[in-house]
Amino acid sequence: MKKLLNTVYITTEGASLRKDGENLVAEVESVERARVPFHMLASVVVFGAIYVSPALIGACAAAGITLVLLERNGRFQARIEGPISGNVLLRRAQYKASDAAEEIVRSMLIGKIANQRAVLMRSLRDYGDDYDAKDREAIETATERLARIIRRVERADDSVELMRGSEGEAANLYFSVFDHLIRSPDEELRWSGRSRRPPLDPINALLSFLYTLLTHDCRSACESVGLDPAVGFLHRDRPGRPSLALDLMEEFRPVLADRLALSLINRRQLRARDFETRDGGAVFLTDDARKTVLTAWQERKKEERLHPFLDEKAPLGLVPYLQAQMLARHLRGDLDAYPPWFWK
Repeated sequence: MKKLLNTVYITTEGASLRKDGENLVAEVESVERARVPFHMLASVVVFGAIYVSPALIGACAAAGITLVLLERNGRFQARIEGPISGNVLLRRAQYKASDAAEEIVRSMLIGKIANQRAVLMRSLRDYGDDYDAKDREAIETATERLARIIRRVERADDSVELMRGSEGEAANLYFSVFDHLIRSPDEELRWSGRSRRPPLDPINALLSFLYTLLTHDCRSACESVGLDPAVGFLHRDRPGRPSLALDLMEEFRPVLADRLALSLINRRQLRARDFETRDGGAVFLTDDARKTVLTAWQERKKEERLHPFLDEKAPLGLVPYLQAQMLARHLRGDLDAYPPWFWK
């Protein structure tokens, strides 16, 4: 399973990728910069104007290596892969469950909101003495209200639509105190609310970039067990949208993305100078900052945490694959319910 962690990110615009025997070779200005055997790769993600040889595309497809093309700012462009060996019975069960998805959605949202609450509580534990009374009270109040929302979702016989409303309420609470978690001295790195397509401030730019990376991993996780990434339970179906991957990632957003963003900002690995504003007010990471984030992302995925359902430690980067496996087992009838992942 360690192969699932092996994603290569190519960020140098003007680079070239080619096949040499059973290896991927990356070159910049005709100078070899990296060589990776195919058997060590699960996916290759390229940012911006990078040449990929037809021979390499074919070799990746044959070897089961996914090739993902993103714009320079991280926006998804295309995904290239070989034939997918989907399980027809599993997918039939998935399609049937999508029409009566209340219990799956309930589990996913309980996991997401509990992990949002855990991020706030961890901040209180780590920095509680540094908060003034007003900020500390705001965070404590948010954690208490999130706990009430979790109990409501657990107990109520709600429709998916009503549970979406509870999710929105929890998100508003969580992000209403997000600025209190930011400890950077840079005034430009303040939080004023979620914005996307395009992100309008540095924190949103960082979150959007991390969410793109997480979506890629969750889509790969869905496909690795034979699930259809386009047919979700919480997110409505929409042409071109990987709804199930977006469902799966909800439990991981607070820990893998939000908390990593806070760490990068609070440890001053990213400063205001690491972001650039373009025409129309859109804000993006600079090239060097993107490399810093990708390095931190890969390191974060190596960290091990106890999986509460399996009662075993697993690297964070493998948790989406483990959750996809358990979702598939539930849909097949091997598990009575889908067990959400809780950050411990």
